[in-house]
Amino acid sequence: MSDQPLTSLPTTKVARAARFARTGLNVGANYVKHYAKKAVGAESSMEDLHTANAAELYGALSEMKGSVLKVAQMLAMEKNMLPTAYSDQFAQAQYQTPPLSGPLVIKAFRDAFGKSPFQVFDEFEPAARQAASIGQVHFARKDGRDLAVKVQYPGVAASIKSDINLVKPIALRVMGLSETQVRPYLEEVEARLIEETDYALELRRGQDIAARCAHLAHLQFPRYYPELSSPRILSMDWLPGQHLKEFLAQGPSQAVRNQLGQALWDFYQFQLNDLRQVHADPHPGNFLLRAEAGGTLGVLDFGCVKEVPADVYHQFTTLLAPETFADEARLRALLTEANVLRASDSAPMQALYLRTLRSSLELVGRPFRQPVFDFGDPAYMAALYALGDDLMADPELRQQREPRGSAHFIYLNRTYVGLFALLTELKAEVRTA
Repeated sequence: MSDQPLTSLPTTKVARAARFARTGLNVGANYVKHYAKKAVGAESSMEDLHTANAAELYGALSEMKGSVLKVAQMLAMEKNMLPTAYSDQFAQAQYQTPPLSGPLVIKAFRDAFGKSPFQVFDEFEPAARQAASIGQVHFARKDGRDLAVKVQYPGVAASIKSDINLVKPIALRVMGLSETQVRPYLEEVEARLIEETDYALELRRGQDIAARCAHLAHLQFPRYYPELSSPRILSMDWLPGQHLKEFLAQGPSQAVRNQLGQALWDFYQFQLNDLRQVHADPHPGNFLLRAEAGGTLGVLDFGCVKEVPADVYHQFTTLLAPETFADEARLRALLTEANVLRASDSAPMQALYLRTLRSSLELVGRPFRQPVFDFGDPAYMAALYALGDDLMADPELRQQREPRGSAHFIYLNRTYVGLFALLTELKAEVRTA
């Protein structure tokens, strides 16, 4: 994959389908090479095959941007879901992908403001500092202020629906499901992805959540500038700090790690319990960490915000409560209310789901049921990964492919998977109750 600036993006359904097809042919060729080498006694490991295919697939996703690259970013957070070669490649989507070329950036500004970025700002760096799935970030200055300017890739919003329609038949065939079974879940993902392309909505949400979380300690939010923004361009303060990987390389003290972890935990719990909405994209690229003042956390990117309906909030929090595990009838009623258990299920199927959900909720919900929790405890993380492996290997569970439960849980689960991953990387000990 080249890291040269992109001079164009495949934005039409036909162009994106052709790019998918070319990737499929190249992946197939890699398999042919692998087995040809094995046939003649040459060395060719599955790791080599995964590495070649991961590079090919990530190269295509990087060129296509948009929803397909966002999904890769989400998969990278699920560390036990993909072979290491894929998760390592896809993790790049959290920080850096090939940027747009200068002429495309200038065109975006002319379309939005009728001016080039050099006329809009006092200073503007044409080379992107960061490039990810939906847009890229440029450094600029205006009236003495350092700014981060997000420029959305052309055609991203229009391509989301066509991407989903392109991938859906393949996914349904692989999973053995009907469109009716997955429609609510696909609609939820599509709605959130489309929202992420609306920078005017992101600006309003960023301003609102920052104002309502201003009392929380050790957090920093950027100020947004509506007069320098549009539905496809977003200008905000350039916050100081480092992304998680670079920050941890500096060897911060345990006290700083703990304070940053506490800030993260308090931020998400306040959003869930008081605002009834959450910043639902908690990957490392959306936070800037500093050791100043004992640990300060900068929060970026409010493009993906999940609003939590009252009934879903009740289900989510009650499923994690200690008393739920002491009362099987209560757990069964909650799972029925959440559409995980159904009256039409056979007794063995109900027992399977109850057994699976009980063990999962006990482990995943453990931090919520203790006054202090150490996310650096290697035994806890080993248990989490072992649970994932066990669930994926369970032959009975693998036969039950039909998705169940509220579609609202997709982004709630994504939020807490991402939060736990960040806290684990920090090895933070936090007050959770």
